[in-house]
Amino acid sequence: MDQSQLLVVIMVFVIVSAVAMCTQAFFLFGMYKAARAFQEKAVPLVPKMDALVESSRAAIDDSRRQIHEITVKTSDILDITRKQLARVDEVLEDASGRARVQFDRAEMVIDDAMTRTQETVALVHSGIMKPLREIQGVTAGVRAALNFLMRGRNNGPVHATADEEMFI
Repeated sequence: MDQSQLLVVIMVFVIVSAVAMCTQAFFLFGMYKAARAFQEKAVPLVPKMDALVESSRAAIDDSRRQIHEITVKTSDILDITRKQLARVDEVLEDASGRARVQFDRAEMVIDDAMTRTQETVALVHSGIMKPLREIQGVTAGVRAALNFLMRGRNNGPVHATADEEMFI
């Protein structure tokens, strides 16, 4: 390649480089302007953002304190609840034990009463009912004898007919 051609090629590349650099400079200037405009818009917001950050920190700190207090109170309540449940459990165990003892005693009393009742019924049956039946039998015999004696030997047909009608 000839030297003049080489100079032309280098010159073209230098011109292309210069145009590219100028374009970059325009873009860089545009970015500078955009950053400046953003900064101008953001600068008034910085105090507001600082206040928001500060109030957020205060709220977080306050929330931490409240959560800690709630945690401590909840822990205390759970401890008290555990103690109360232990006491309730003891009371229920004691009450169920006493109830079992009372049920056993009641069962013994009922069994004893039933046994005594059965014995009393047996005594009444053998001591009172048997002699009453015997007395009733003797009384019936005496009554029949008295009826026979009172009636006499005169068994007329009227009386016999009346006796037969009674059985009909």
